[in-house]
Amino acid sequence: MLNRKRAERTPSTPDTSLIARGTCIRGDVRFSGALHLDGRIEGTVLAEEEGAVFTLSEHGIVEGEIRVPHAIINGHVLGDIHAGDRLELATEARITGNVHYRTIEIAAGAQVNGRMSHHGSEPPRELPASLDIADAVPA
Repeated sequence: MLNRKRAERTPSTPDTSLIARGTCIRGDVRFSGALHLDGRIEGTVLAEEEGAVFTLSEHGIVEGEIRVPHAIINGHVLGDIHAGDRLELATEARITGNVHYRTIEIAAGAQVNGRMSHHGSEPPRELPASLDIADAVPA
């Protein structure tokens, strides 16, 4: 789950880039290794390698599409997410856009306003266009 030790989710590659709080990038961002966003990106976030990991903190914002193998989202996304392997939505995740994933983990409190589409060995399936995880999980 999302409350695992942070070391268990640390990518095996030492190449980690940080975009700090207060930084705004206008344009597409391509990365390899790991990218941690505390700031803002207005453009597409695109991983250039199979094992890449994108982490969006509770302070981070992406206005654009995200195309990565593994995404850990705890901030705001205004655009579609394409997670080729794994998508983790933490409690502060707020997504306005469609979500495409192979494996997903959703914490109570995460919100998705868009379609959720599973891609894997099974036929694709979609969930309703508006989903508030806090309402879907019993207390």
